[in-house]
Amino acid sequence: MMDLRAATIDDAQTLLGIYGPYVVTNAVSFESAPPTLDDMKARLEAAGDTHPWIVGFDSETGVVLGYAFAKPLRPGPAYRFAVETACYIAGEEGQGHRRTLYGALLATLTAQNYTQAISTLTMPQDKAIQLHEALGFKRAGFYREVSYKNGQWIDVGMWQRELAEPGKTPDEPLPFSQVGVVRS
Repeated sequence: MMDLRAATIDDAQTLLGIYGPYVVTNAVSFESAPPTLDDMKARLEAAGDTHPWIVGFDSETGVVLGYAFAKPLRPGPAYRFAVETACYIAGEEGQGHRRTLYGALLATLTAQNYTQAISTLTMPQDKAIQLHEALGFKRAGFYREVSYKNGQWIDVGMWQRELAEPGKTPDEPLPFSQVGVVRS
């Protein structure tokens, strides 16, 4: 069974081990080389107490099975209510770990008062699209041939999920430490 907790700097090497294969084996990641350990630590530190990084681990062995995180959508205070989201799983999917992690991330972001979650997906990715749509995301846009990786141009789709009632004046986002990991 998978349990969830907030990621820490001490998880950086493990998270890098999960993420690295995505970078080098396919076009899912927009990076051309895996980040360094220092890069991964910097990403965790940059999230601070505003943007959650959630680790899923085997409750019996403690082995990390994957992680999900949010980061600012764009710089600037007007964008403070919207986040970009991602989720990476170690090994082959099939146990529902990605859905569990992503669901917890979305529930946590909702509890923090974020209003919109955006995910960018390299295309085509039928399974990723199915997952996002099952979690309430809707297709929000499409960029044609904007990413170049592995010798080919790649289209990028955007999926968006409302986390709050549209049109309502939002409350300011709460710190992750105040909300903690919320299971969906």
